[in-house]
Amino acid sequence: MVMAEKKSEEFQGLGLDQHLCFAIYKANHAFNRFYKPVMKKLGVTYPQYITLLALLEKDHQRVSELGERLFLESNTLTPLLKRLEEMGFLVRVRSREDERQVVVSLTKEGCDLSDGVIDVQHCAFSSLGMSVETIGQLVEHLNDVQEMLMDARGKKSG
Repeated sequence: MVMAEKKSEEFQGLGLDQHLCFAIYKANHAFNRFYKPVMKKLGVTYPQYITLLALLEKDHQRVSELGERLFLESNTLTPLLKRLEEMGFLVRVRSREDERQVVVSLTKEGCDLSDGVIDVQHCAFSSLGMSVETIGQLVEHLNDVQEMLMDARGKKSG
């Protein structure tokens, strides 16, 4: 016990609340709690929501392409897509050009969720009380952080 007390007195690193990763973690946790009741109205979870959003932006995507876009591995994405298909929001069809590829497309019911998706976005935007420009800058900075971390990870493994 004395050893632990001694260690903490010597600690010279950043405190937990000064870590960027912890700030992002807390914001992510807050978004998840915020979105939960809003998503419930749509009848989807957050991972299902972002999947539908990606398909609303660009329909008829290969599963591999969708996984890259959402940063989801196939063992996570496949059951998620299966559930959305069971809910009637999308269909999965083997590609005619390459039967190893599965193409995901929205159904009419999936496309009809676009108004609900816009409502979710508006709800989050209005709750933040930030300008479109400020949110855009924040998104840019976070995307830059993500790219830098991916580059740094690539350099370490290469």
